[in-house]
Amino acid sequence: MNSLTPTTRALARCLHLLVAGLLAPAAVRALTGDTAHAGAVAGVCAAMAGVYAVGPLTPAVSASRRAAAWWLAALGSVWLLLLALTPDGVWLAFPLYFLQLHLLSRRGGLLAVAGTAVAAITAFAAHRGGFSPALAVGPALGAAVAVAVVWGYQALYRESEGRRRLIEELTVTRADLAAAQHTAGVLAERERLAREIHDTLAQGLSSIQLLLRAAERALPGRPEAAAAHVVQARQAAVGNLAEARRFVAALTPPALEGTTLAGALERLCATTSAQHPVAVRFHRTGPPRSLPTAVEVALLRIAQSALSNTVRHARATTGEVTLSHADGGVRLDVVDDGTGFDPGRLPAPDPAAGGFGIAAMRARARSLGGTLVLESSPGRGTALSARFPVDAPDQDAGAPDGDIVTPHENEA
Repeated sequence: MNSLTPTTRALARCLHLLVAGLLAPAAVRALTGDTAHAGAVAGVCAAMAGVYAVGPLTPAVSASRRAAAWWLAALGSVWLLLLALTPDGVWLAFPLYFLQLHLLSRRGGLLAVAGTAVAAITAFAAHRGGFSPALAVGPALGAAVAVAVVWGYQALYRESEGRRRLIEELTVTRADLAAAQHTAGVLAERERLAREIHDTLAQGLSSIQLLLRAAERALPGRPEAAAAHVVQARQAAVGNLAEARRFVAALTPPALEGTTLAGALERLCATTSAQHPVAVRFHRTGPPRSLPTAVEVALLRIAQSALSNTVRHARATTGEVTLSHADGGVRLDVVDDGTGFDPGRLPAPDPAAGGFGIAAMRARARSLGGTLVLESSPGRGTALSARFPVDAPDQDAGAPDGDIVTPHENEA
């Protein structure tokens, strides 16, 4: 039967069969033998079977210790009557032990088992006409076995429940961790996409806009100059279309295809000088060395973003881009002679007005363990320096966050 400590259906059925298997032989022996009070014994056996059947059929017995105690009291009373009539009632003490230990509290169950054992020993001695230690062995040993089995079962059940709750908590934690990792991956990919869009398509569109504006100013008086600006804008559009296609396909930037980083930077400086009224020169120092693709892409994007700021905001006439190879790292310096700015009065990034360039450069440097330094003041130009370690493992996959040193902020 069910109890306050859950049991399996098989154990409950075994207990039912045990009670029935002990009551039926007692009634049969009383009716077929010359036992005194045979009819009373059979009637009490039937009454005890009926009282016992109330327990499994009444949900309150397995849900409340109070109801279980009342049911056990009624069952015990009928059992004591049977015990007074026949010594066969002693054998029913064993299933009573299990019921009492399952349905009552630990202390109450132990007291009930002790009382039941004393009653069984006393009644058995009375039927035998005298007491001997051998008479107490059976009921006492049965009580000890019942206590060991039930308490052992309850301990195993508690341990099993603890493990089940632990497994559920681990399952929930694993699901939460997977969700957190998924969210972090989505945010990281979103940040990467934002940087790529800013450093490729947004900068390209800005360059096209400046070229078309220059062509508009050249018309109608200087159609040749306007045509040249339109051709440059068209070339910029072609280049940005190629960037977009490779960006979608997650390929190497076209500026790095078939050339080195130094070659790509030199071509970037030449293109910027040709398309805008800024003379940008490229320099390389130190012996060239092989760089991870991720570092090359980051340096190229930072140079593109820095020169875009120079063209759009600095009103500079000259610029310098220097790629320096040194022991343990590579450094990119971008310097212009523009108007500079006040680092303490930079506007916040705005989707309409821009202002995301420095954030994108910071994120690129941080993702590869690099550092980014910006220095500027009104009327004294701007200097940007990005440094990356190249001896760190697996630069292509990203490295732990590095420090971003920013004495001054930058525009855009």
